[in-house]
Amino acid sequence: MAKKPGAEKTLADEIAEDASQNTLALNPLVGLRTEDLMKAAGTVMKAMASQPQALAQQWMGFATEFGKIVTGQSEIEADPKDRRFADPAWKTSGLHKGLMQSYVAWGKAVTELVARTDLPEPDAARARLVTSIFVDAMAPSNNPLLNPTALKTMVDSGGKSSVAGLKNFFDDMTKNGGLPSSVDVSKFKVGENLANTPGTVVFRNEVLELIHYTASTDKVFQRPLLIVPPQINKYYSVDLAPEKSMIRFLLANGIQPYCVSWRNPTPEQRDWGLDTYIAALDEACDAARDITGADTVNIMGSCSGGITLSTYVAWLAGQNLKKINAVILAVCVLDTMAATDNDFAALVTPESIMAAKQMSKARGILDGHEMAKMFAWMRPNDLIWNYWVNNYLLGNKPPAFDVLYWNADTTRLPARLHGDFLDLIFTNPFMNAGKMSIHGVPIDMKKVKHETYVIAGTTDHITPWKAVYQTARIYGDKTTFILSNSGHLQSLLNPPGNPKAWYVKGTTKVKDADAWTQTAEKKEGSWWLDWADFLKKHSGDEIDAPKAPGNKKYKALGAAPGTYIFEA
Repeated sequence: MAKKPGAEKTLADEIAEDASQNTLALNPLVGLRTEDLMKAAGTVMKAMASQPQALAQQWMGFATEFGKIVTGQSEIEADPKDRRFADPAWKTSGLHKGLMQSYVAWGKAVTELVARTDLPEPDAARARLVTSIFVDAMAPSNNPLLNPTALKTMVDSGGKSSVAGLKNFFDDMTKNGGLPSSVDVSKFKVGENLANTPGTVVFRNEVLELIHYTASTDKVFQRPLLIVPPQINKYYSVDLAPEKSMIRFLLANGIQPYCVSWRNPTPEQRDWGLDTYIAALDEACDAARDITGADTVNIMGSCSGGITLSTYVAWLAGQNLKKINAVILAVCVLDTMAATDNDFAALVTPESIMAAKQMSKARGILDGHEMAKMFAWMRPNDLIWNYWVNNYLLGNKPPAFDVLYWNADTTRLPARLHGDFLDLIFTNPFMNAGKMSIHGVPIDMKKVKHETYVIAGTTDHITPWKAVYQTARIYGDKTTFILSNSGHLQSLLNPPGNPKAWYVKGTTKVKDADAWTQTAEKKEGSWWLDWADFLKKHSGDEIDAPKAPGNKKYKALGAAPGTYIFEA
């Protein structure tokens, strides 16, 4: 839900804001096994045991600090930004201050010890990841008997908070797969207060529905914008609450958006691969072209939707088919070797990839809820322990936030598509021409020649901005690159009017991303306004807005948001 200006932030607001920076996206570890984590933990233990001197030194340091804590002489403190220790009792109560200081000192000792171990990459990265998960789990703030806020709330409520917390806990154990709920789903309904921009389904095949949104201006630009969303979540991240809806913004600027809504596959569709999706997308593109009378479309994709889009435009280029005008890519990594500085890359091994493929092949699909569980443990403070405290220790409902509702509204992937995405890790076909073919056409990005606009987020840990910069360079050194000041999804949902918004803009002439920042121009405000200018420049002539959706060939099939979005 939108927050009223000037309203004081609640704990739920803060949790929602933090968690919204950690939204789902397709990544290679969706089939991560428990034994992968256990193996990484074993590597940590062996490394520690092999270096007894470092172990002894680190723990002697901790023992010394612990002595200072016991005698009240320690000056160690938690990070001021660490909300786990925001309650004043962590500083004013001798008991709680000692617990906090002991935890911080212990966590620092463990983390520094792991950093000192003589491990090669990627073993060192796996060790850091597993250690951080363990250290976060041991925080005293997670314990109902040690958390001062939980104890005070229990007393003040006469025990009602504990009863409510237990109810929330058992509900999640039975209905949410054992994870704390991240959002109050009762506050949202797709088609009513989400995905409610007026529009019409004008095309449908087995794989997708195509939604044409109703113009809100008298004149529109003839060339449409075809939006290709990721397959792992539903399309309406581009049409959340009206004030942050990309679709409404586009309509207000006279752009004709046509948005793909992917079908949620079942095991019956296990054999749908990337080639299936490309063929379906091509039909949608033809429909948008036919309805608008435009020879070409502008096309936009984010994350795995950007991978699909890039495969499609390269497939068209390989046949010398002229259906695309300009390309817009958001938070999308095409060079799989460039995405090495995120949490997931630490656990990518041939064994884990093979296990992921075998798991989805056996089931016929990859379940988005299974992916959500794995992802949550990669960011436990934001996606598990925050909710653990809020929902169970304090007995509160989870926050009501539209981004988190969309994030929890996951879909499935067909086994073959999942396998195709996993294969990209090792074949890296967007950097190596001919390593992938679609319907017999080799994919070669050097044949792709389009005006291109690429967006990345400064704090995006899923698709790191420097890796997205390399995506932009794949499309050519004249590509416009936008670096927006937020995380994976929030960098995109950054409408005009946000006082904290800024972005950096430049072309991709230089190879190094850090060097790019030295020459690019920082601009205050939302990048959406710059994006609108780009689209208007590449969208052809202005014409009268269509009076009705579709045409004789592509008739109206029903109102937006369509039917596929509701398939569970």
